[in-house]
Amino acid sequence: MVRSEGDTWDLASSVGATATSVAASRALASRGPNPPIHDPYAAELVRAVGIDYCIRVADGAVDFDDDPLFDGDTMRDQIVVRTRYFDDFLTESVARGIRQVVVLASGLDTRAYRMDWPAGTVVFEIDQPAVIEFKTRVLDVLGAAPGCERRTVALDLREDWPAALRAAGFDPAAPTAWIAEGLLIYLPPDAQDRLLDNVTALSAPGSRLATEHMDSRAFTGDWARKLTERGRRHGSDIDLTKLFYSDERTAARDHLAGRGWQIDIRTTEQAYTANGFAPPADELLSMIGDSGYLTAELSAPPS
Repeated sequence: MVRSEGDTWDLASSVGATATSVAASRALASRGPNPPIHDPYAAELVRAVGIDYCIRVADGAVDFDDDPLFDGDTMRDQIVVRTRYFDDFLTESVARGIRQVVVLASGLDTRAYRMDWPAGTVVFEIDQPAVIEFKTRVLDVLGAAPGCERRTVALDLREDWPAALRAAGFDPAAPTAWIAEGLLIYLPPDAQDRLLDNVTALSAPGSRLATEHMDSRAFTGDWARKLTERGRRHGSDIDLTKLFYSDERTAARDHLAGRGWQIDIRTTEQAYTANGFAPPADELLSMIGDSGYLTAELSAPPS
């Protein structure tokens, strides 16, 4: 499905299918004794979506070990690094006293259910209505209960989500921990900037944001094409070249810094090393450049 203005999706199509694919990777990394991450709901959510390739990944039934671009160990390490980064960000945020969390484009994120939350924490999840309804229904059937006050905002991020977030009880005067995981590359450049501007406008001093840091090389069609070819070698029909927006854009780091945020970048190599993993292959690093992860903190009121 090629992206278009106003397009929509469920968790088996378009951008939604990529959320299911990421959940399948989390399920795979959660398998076995002493897994490096623990998402107890990912596998069942993936099975409920019903994409055959993703189910096989979640079940450990796809052999990635000989893949020339992204072998099984690299795939596991990547999702472990990514998941731990955002988990640690939230753990640190609540340790600082933040009790308001917003997960932008929440997809099959289960942090409201699987993480330990201090009393009084409210987690807002924003995503398209079909995505919110599906995940809520499946987790209810599984008997899962959030460990915080979970509030859903069933709305496309291209609509007036700040108003809907406020209507759901969001307090812009309270510091907030924002997560935009695996989101920015699916937004056109102007939509990315609007999203970051809205986050800034809604953020009180002390608010924090975590997202990916994307080097300009990661926005090339070559990166999306090679990842798509890799998926097809193993049975996926997700075409990232039709989902990513590769237009030239201002880096989130620079956009946020210009609006009063203090920025910390951890490159992919640094993130792997911090987790005790060897860096990915040179071919992969050459495609993503200095991409990695970004944490931002707003120390002064937005101007």
